[in-house]
Amino acid sequence: MCGIAALQIRNPALRADLGDLMHGMLCEIVERGPDSAGLALYGSDRLTPEGWSAVTVISDADPGVLADELRALLPEADGLTVVAYAESVLVGATVEASALERAVRVALPGASIIGRGSHVAVLKGVGHPVELADTYRLTEITGTQALSHTRMATESAVTAVGAHPFTVAEDLCLVHNGSFSNHASIRRWLRAEGVEFDSENDSEVAARFIAWRMAQGDDLKTALEALQGVFDGFYTLVVTTADSMAVVRDPIACKPAIIAETDDWIAMASEYRALAGLPGIEDARIFEPSPGVVYTWSITDGAIQTPVLEEAVR
Repeated sequence: MCGIAALQIRNPALRADLGDLMHGMLCEIVERGPDSAGLALYGSDRLTPEGWSAVTVISDADPGVLADELRALLPEADGLTVVAYAESVLVGATVEASALERAVRVALPGASIIGRGSHVAVLKGVGHPVELADTYRLTEITGTQALSHTRMATESAVTAVGAHPFTVAEDLCLVHNGSFSNHASIRRWLRAEGVEFDSENDSEVAARFIAWRMAQGDDLKTALEALQGVFDGFYTLVVTTADSMAVVRDPIACKPAIIAETDDWIAMASEYRALAGLPGIEDARIFEPSPGVVYTWSITDGAIQTPVLEEAVR
């Protein structure tokens, strides 16, 4: 089943409220996925201040000990911090995300890295989604956009690594409601192309495919269009990057999704009730995304990139 809620802020005056608004949305999708939950939080002054990178790892390592090891590995990094949010350990420093990830892999060989980037902080774990949101201090978060997922596991074990979002490239996050029937064959094909995997989750295969296509030169919209020609199954996907958000449903729109758009924000959720508390919802353009159509928005211009918006408006 699973629940999705995503929010992109157009009006800078509302960015101080990002976490509070996302908390309200998350509370309304808990029943769709009580097993585990995750968040991708972009542009947070606390988690990813300007000039910093962040890497999230699933580990029970002592934060103080890990911080000392990473400072020894990265003497050039200023202000390195390590903060444990239950199973998610967030590492931040003023170095490139790739350098920070390499250092974390040396310090914690074999540990699962679940987030990386210079704009996004990823936090996910097993347990009740609202309790996890409190652990992550979600209501205190500022930022530009947020992506959340509550999971009801169908294809793999209930673990923090298997929770969504999947962040397999810098600042690229994916959440999924549904299932892919041919994920095993696509995983084998991608492995032959040199792509590595962290879990047996079918949704990770979609994230890896998108990242692989974008590394070949696709933009986000083109990568998602390519995915539709390769993956079989039922799905609603939301994918975010440092400055964009995209939504796509399978060609028969089996899984629910609803979008609301105002001059101040763009929001997507599995159910309308997750949108009902957003400011100005009474004046929003509200529509159900059409089957097989890729919708994209950019923080820089806020424009929806699809020719069928007016036809889709309810």
